[in-house]
Amino acid sequence: MATRNAFARGVGPAAFGLVLAAATAKLTGRRRRADAARLQERLLEVEELAARRRALAHQQRMHWELLARAIDDPSLASVIDTYDKSIPAEKRRQFLYANAWYAYLYHVYRAGLLDREELYTYLREFFQSPLFREYWEASRAQRATLKQTSDEARIGRMVDALVKELDEADTDEWWVVGTPPSD
Repeated sequence: MATRNAFARGVGPAAFGLVLAAATAKLTGRRRRADAARLQERLLEVEELAARRRALAHQQRMHWELLARAIDDPSLASVIDTYDKSIPAEKRRQFLYANAWYAYLYHVYRAGLLDREELYTYLREFFQSPLFREYWEASRAQRATLKQTSDEARIGRMVDALVKELDEADTDEWWVVGTPPSD
């Protein structure tokens, strides 16, 4: 019996070590599979983001091409011209151009190349132009059709507040007017 107990005592720790090693290997395998699944999920997210950015860049190029054609050809401009017809044709073409600039800045922001503060800074400069301000006022009805919770509507409200601050400012130093929003 003493021999048997000595044998059992010797095998016991060895068996325990084998069981522990097997359990560790199993957990390590599960962890690796979980890590691989998370990595694959993240890769899909990055690919989806890249595809979205490519689509936004393509949309911006198309928007510019279409606006450029409308600016160059009044007969094409009439297709998308929703401005008041009492506004002279030349000024409506300028509004289309101002819209192209605004859309450009908005898409650069959406692509993540500018944050809201940088967008605000650029827009503050653009709104020094009386023509840009006229465009903004003339396009108010178009902005009113946006879904109020959309990013574009939020940016529009930010710009409305900026224009109001610029109008009410009692300084010629326009570059310090307003408080740029932080993201």
